[in-house]
Amino acid sequence: MLTPPIGVLGGTFDPIHIGHLRPAIEARDALGLAEVRLLPNHIPPHRANPLCSSEQRLAMVRLAAADNPGFVVDERELRRDTPSWTIDTLVELRSELPDTPLCFLMGMDSLLGLPGWHRWQKLLDYAHLVVSCRPGWQPDYSVQVAELLARHQTRDIQDLHRQRHGHVWLCDNLPVELSATRLRALLAAGQDPKYLLPNPVADYIRRHGLYRSSATQ
Repeated sequence: MLTPPIGVLGGTFDPIHIGHLRPAIEARDALGLAEVRLLPNHIPPHRANPLCSSEQRLAMVRLAAADNPGFVVDERELRRDTPSWTIDTLVELRSELPDTPLCFLMGMDSLLGLPGWHRWQKLLDYAHLVVSCRPGWQPDYSVQVAELLARHQTRDIQDLHRQRHGHVWLCDNLPVELSATRLRALLAAGQDPKYLLPNPVADYIRRHGLYRSSATQ
């Protein structure tokens, strides 16, 4: 007997903002996820090292999770000294939760770049992929991604509940045009980040003077 699926959302979270949280909230509600696990990276494999320390980013993620019912923080990637490969995290979670479907939450930009991920062909052996899409946008899929969708895409939400892994679900979301890079530039310029990230996170950033000078570097 399978338990309800959970969502898994990894990221640098430098800082965590509505562009991370709003699609996760919509996926939680649309798919009936039991929880959403937020996993801050220690060593991000696909981008430069974060500006804020692991401790600061973890503190902000904890504040964001406390502000959203059903969101929890998973610190496992911060405890590693190796790059935060998604496949390693999913293998661990599958071992710990053998009867729980796992839904790895990602954006369309990540899906388009999936062939560059470490052991990306194995991801669906451990989880479903739930992809946040901009309504009406027609992405230019590579041959590899197009083949992945042809084999694994489902339009039946119950497939994500009936099976532990193996499906791709494209989830239409309200568009949120915000990146952490743009947000850091806004903070560095001293502009008000209200409505762009949770109030407790904004308060933490102000209190600790984060992103003031080197935010756009």
